[in-house]
Amino acid sequence: MSGNVSERKRLIAITRGNLEHHHIYFTGHQDFFPKECVGASSRKAGVGKSLTLHVEGLEKSVQTDIAGNGKNGSSRNFFRKRSWVRKFFERHEIREGDVLAIERLNTFTYRIYPFESKNVREGAHIPEQWPSVEEGKPTVIDLFAGCGGMSYGLKKAGFSNLLAVEWDASCCETFRQNISPRILQCAIQEVENFPCCDLLIGGPPCQGFSNLGERVPNDPRRQLWRHFLRAVKDANPLIFIMENVPPLLKSAEYEEIVRVARQLGYEVASRILNAADYGVPQQRKRAFLIGSRVGSPVFPDPTYRNPRESPTFENVNLPHWKTVRDAIGDLPCFPTGKNWHIGRNPTELSLQRYRCVPPGGNRFDLPPELTPECWKKKTQGGTDLFGRLWWDQPSVTIRTEFYKPEKGRYLHPEEDRPITHREAARLQGFDDQFVFKGKRIEVGIQIGNAVPPPIAYELGKCVMAVILRNSTSITTRGESLPLT
Repeated sequence: MSGNVSERKRLIAITRGNLEHHHIYFTGHQDFFPKECVGASSRKAGVGKSLTLHVEGLEKSVQTDIAGNGKNGSSRNFFRKRSWVRKFFERHEIREGDVLAIERLNTFTYRIYPFESKNVREGAHIPEQWPSVEEGKPTVIDLFAGCGGMSYGLKKAGFSNLLAVEWDASCCETFRQNISPRILQCAIQEVENFPCCDLLIGGPPCQGFSNLGERVPNDPRRQLWRHFLRAVKDANPLIFIMENVPPLLKSAEYEEIVRVARQLGYEVASRILNAADYGVPQQRKRAFLIGSRVGSPVFPDPTYRNPRESPTFENVNLPHWKTVRDAIGDLPCFPTGKNWHIGRNPTELSLQRYRCVPPGGNRFDLPPELTPECWKKKTQGGTDLFGRLWWDQPSVTIRTEFYKPEKGRYLHPEEDRPITHREAARLQGFDDQFVFKGKRIEVGIQIGNAVPPPIAYELGKCVMAVILRNSTSITTRGESLPLT
C-alpha cells in the first residue's frame, strides 16, 4: 500500500489494563479511523458504521464499530465488540509491553497483528546456578543488549557484567557465548527492579527516531527510554550511557530524558560520535548521552583522524582512519563458508548487475536494460544504492541488510558480490574470536544493530577512570532480581 506510513499503520503497546479488561486502546490514534465509525455510548443509543478487522490468528474477521462518549460523541478509544480480544491475546501469548500493529487496508478495513512480541521467554528467569560476578571490577548492567557489542568493548576495558536484558533469543545466545551467562531473555517491562551497579548502559530501540525507519505516530518504541531511566533510578549507577541515532537529540523525548535524569541527580551531556574516529573501519555516527553523579560527564578523545581534513594541534600525531582494506583485505576473495564468511546465491540477473558496477560506482552505472523501473524514475539521490565500497576509505554505515546491495553501498570493492557476514562484522569492529549464534538473517541483524566494540572500549576506558576515582562506591550487589 503506497502513501505515508502514518496513513496506513499505527503501533500500540499493550498495557496491563488491556490484558485485564480485554481492550485494545488506541488513545492518540483517533484520527486513524473514520468518524462515521464512532457510535453512541451504548448500542441502544446508536452504533457507527461497521469496521472490518482482519485479526491474525482468528479464522473469521471481526465486524465492529467504535464506542463513543455519551456526553460529547467523541471516540472512547476502543472497539465496541471485544469478545475477540481475549482469543487474540491468548493465541499469540500477548503480554504487557508487546506491540501490536493496526494496518489500514482500505477506508473501513483494517488488519491487526503482533508487531513486536516478547513471548519467547525460556530465559526470563534467573537460573538456580547464577554465576558469580568477577571480584574487584566495576559492574555494568546492559539493557537492550542485542548481541553484546557494547558489553564486549566494556569487558575489554575491565568491566564485569552484572546483568543484561534482551528479548531476542539468538542475541541472548550470542551474548552468553562471548560475554556472560548473566542475561535475561525478556522485555525490559518484565523486570520489576534492578540491582545496584557502577555503570548502566543501553540503546533503546531506535526505529522510532531513525530517519530510515517508518515514522509511525505515537510509536511506543519511542517511550522505552522511560524504562531505561526506571533502571537508572533503581540501580543508582555512578554513570549511565544511552546510545541512539542522532535524530534523538532533536526530539521532544530527548528534552524529557534530560529533565528526568537531572531530577535523579545526574549531570547530563551528549555528543554525536563517529566510530571511524575510534578505530572502527566504518563511518557510523551515533548519539551518546552520558549521565554522571560523580562529576561532569567525560567523553573519549578520538584515537584516529580523517586523512581528508587538515590536522590540528590535538590530532596531528593520530593515525589515519582505518579503511576497508585494513579490515577485510586479508580475507579470501571468495566466501569460504567458515566463521560466517558466507555469501548469497545471486541470480544471473544480479550477477550481470554486479559486473556493471566499477570501483566506487553505484546504481547509476547500470545500463538501462539492467536498471529496475523504480530506479529509472528516481533520477536523483540514492547514490549508495548498489554501490561498491572503496578499498582505501572506511565503509559506509553497516545496517542489518548489508548483504543486499540494493539497500546501500554493500558490494565488495572488487569482487562481483555483496560483502559477507564476516566482512560486515570486521567492518563493525568485531574480532574473529567473537562467535555469532543464530540463523544468517538473525546474525545479520545482530551485526547491523550492534554498537561497534572499539568505540565501546574507548568509552569504557574513559568512564572507568572516573569510576576508579570513586572506588569506594564500587558494588557487586544484585544477586537476586524479582520479575513481574
